[in-house]
Amino acid sequence: MERKRASDFDQGLLNLFDKYVHGLIDRRRFMKDASKYAVGGLTVGALMESLSPNYALAQQVDPDDQRIGSTYLTYQSPEGHGEMRGYLVWPSNASGPQPGVLVVHENRGLNPYVEDVTRRLAAAGYVAFAPDALWPLGGYPGNDDDGRTMQRKLDRMAIVEDFIAGAKTLSEHERCNGTIGVVGFCFGGWMSNHLAWRIPELIKAAVPFYGGQPSAEETAKIEAALQLHYGELDERVNAGWPAYEAALNEHGIEHEVYFYPGANHGFHNDTTPRYDEEAAKLAWERTLRFFDSRLRG
Repeated sequence: MERKRASDFDQGLLNLFDKYVHGLIDRRRFMKDASKYAVGGLTVGALMESLSPNYALAQQVDPDDQRIGSTYLTYQSPEGHGEMRGYLVWPSNASGPQPGVLVVHENRGLNPYVEDVTRRLAAAGYVAFAPDALWPLGGYPGNDDDGRTMQRKLDRMAIVEDFIAGAKTLSEHERCNGTIGVVGFCFGGWMSNHLAWRIPELIKAAVPFYGGQPSAEETAKIEAALQLHYGELDERVNAGWPAYEAALNEHGIEHEVYFYPGANHGFHNDTTPRYDEEAAKLAWERTLRFFDSRLRG
């Protein structure tokens, strides 16, 4: 199947879709406003389908890849939703415990793209753990629209506690040496920023991809090194960067930031047209180098 690219769509439609998937407008409003882009025999329904994820495109590391081992691990989150579950993947040829990376999904649960990202980290030598925020409601439902609806039903701060418990579970796992980083995308980018100040004693390196930023007061509590990735066209999230940058500089917090020209929000997700192959590959190379230097160095 031919992969659609962001350049195949009007930027106004991409921005409209971004509002829809982040709950800023409902489906009816999206369908109404998207109608002006349905030209040349296209229907609004066809436009929505073409903008939605195609998980057949996602797999870079096969679940049966000989470089990794994996399992689904349940753990307890007493301050959050109780019993939780996540996807644990580790390098199969590791000689002893390795650094760990907590992987935080977008606003729709542990979908196949995020599971594949978790395997990519394990193939690079990390013990990677990706909790599913939707587990209290039965887990990722198999499609992103329902996943977003489910995640909105859960208390956001309880989800934070679930990921804090997940980070502690990872740090204490026998395959992990206790040195922990976090990477996340969209909601997961916000969570990566959040965990950096909430559990500074545990998070040594954080890599938020296009994630919402903490307040200046919260930023002051960060002890981790940060590497931040933003798409140039992501005006909604980028609006919070100047204040965050000022707070990071004020408190002398180690950080590096990258803006990717012509890239949209979600540019790393290789299942949607917003995927930018050049930006995604460069960002991921930078992410692995950063984790190597901060978690292994």
